Amino acid sequence: MSIWLIVALAVVVVLVSILVFRLHAFLTLLLAGLLVAGLTTPESLQQYADAEVAAKQWTPEAAVSFTHSSAAARVTSAFGSTAGKIGILIALASVIGGCLSESGAARTIVARMLKWVGPKRSPEALAVSSFIIGIPVFFDTVFYLMIPLARSLRRVVGRDYVLFILAILAGGSIAHSLVPPTPGPLQVAEILNVDVGVMLGVGLVVGSMSSVLSLASARLINRFVDVPLREIAAESVPEDESDASQSGAGETDAGEPDHSPDPLDRGRSPGFLESLLPIVIPVILITIGSVLAYLMKSGAVEPSGLTDVLKLVGDKNIAIAIGLAFGMTLIRYIDADQRKSLVSRSLASAGNIILITAAGGAFGAMLRQAGIATAVGSLVDANAGLMLLPLAFCVTTAIRTLQGSATVAMITSAGVLQGFAFSQDLPFHPVYLAMAIGAGSKPVSWMTDSAFWVITRMSGMTEAEGLKVISPMSIATGLSALLVCLLMAWLFPGVG
Repeated sequence: MSIWLIVALAVVVVLVSILVFRLHAFLTLLLAGLLVAGLTTPESLQQYADAEVAAKQWTPEAAVSFTHSSAAARVTSAFGSTAGKIGILIALASVIGGCLSESGAARTIVARMLKWVGPKRSPEALAVSSFIIGIPVFFDTVFYLMIPLARSLRRVVGRDYVLFILAILAGGSIAHSLVPPTPGPLQVAEILNVDVGVMLGVGLVVGSMSSVLSLASARLINRFVDVPLREIAAESVPEDESDASQSGAGETDAGEPDHSPDPLDRGRSPGFLESLLPIVIPVILITIGSVLAYLMKSGAVEPSGLTDVLKLVGDKNIAIAIGLAFGMTLIRYIDADQRKSLVSRSLASAGNIILITAAGGAFGAMLRQAGIATAVGSLVDANAGLMLLPLAFCVTTAIRTLQGSATVAMITSAGVLQGFAFSQDLPFHPVYLAMAIGAGSKPVSWMTDSAFWVITRMSGMTEAEGLKVISPMSIATGLSALLVCLLMAWLFPGVG
């Protein structure tokens, strides 16, 4: 069977399973992986095994064992391999996110930003804060944390509610798709064989520049659409947000903060530096590790005891674990009853994400074994240049718009497009392909997107208002990230 027919069938299975049968993403990706594995020909498996032996990744004995293995065994092996690579990272990052949200550290970061810039620049403070918090924290949680502050600012200012909402999206949403250790970009980096440190560094640059452009789009949308501040009946929010009374300003009976969302006025809130350390420390350590690995590979730095230590703490898992150590110092600000179950609740949430990303990794591995890398690589035109990035963007956008999940769209698209990353004719570093895929996971947020419903329900918007506000903003965010990605790939093609 043609590899392109296999890919088409797999994508159809993903879309139909999610859109029609409402199947969970874990089961959907696992089913798609099994389908691809079952349809892969023995010839394709042999070619894949020969390539691995030639690259000295496998022994001849391992290659023979692989070619005689069943489809289920190959899916299981790939699933376990992916979980081993990203499972610890996601689990630790989830606990860090729980510490930040429930201790009030996230609110402290926002409050300090607001205090520095003043009321006139509050959208910028919301965007920057959302971007910072969105690095280790999933976007839904970021929005839960930030929307009460947007509602409070609307009460104080008396206008610009749409701008405040979209400022949160301008920061937190793009970080969710470009900056590891969020699962989407983390898994894309793994599929495209991009160093996590490089992914993190470029993601921070592309994401921050995209946020600036997205905020300009938010101001434009705010001029044409006005959403009133509606009371939200029984504003009961998930556990991530239920501790708001400990983490910021006082709340009204409706669960909304009073006039000033400044947790610095509360004695039980952590300080600004203490709040930032669990985020900043891992970023610094992973960056050091990646730079050191590059310098040692180029021969600029010789191995020594110091380099061994720096390589250890620069490992992504160790770096996140050190960040967690700083995060755990925040638990003294959490109510004793919530403190006891913090880790277990965070890990329960992480388990769902790990299953999805591991199933996505297995799906991508089955596509590789079926020969997608060779097939796509044969289509690469040395003269195509930067046009490869809009192609990756459009493929991801199509999948995202149809089935709703940005993470599933990124994993699926990376699996299909991974042949470009491994092509010797690629005119730029594959991290830019990863950035284009991340940018493509933003448009179009509408009825199929769970975040669309989270934002509309938590902000009090109607579905029609959401389509006028959230959908255009998701398009603007994706296009701005693609524009920055194209510019950087043109100016700095060999980054990393």
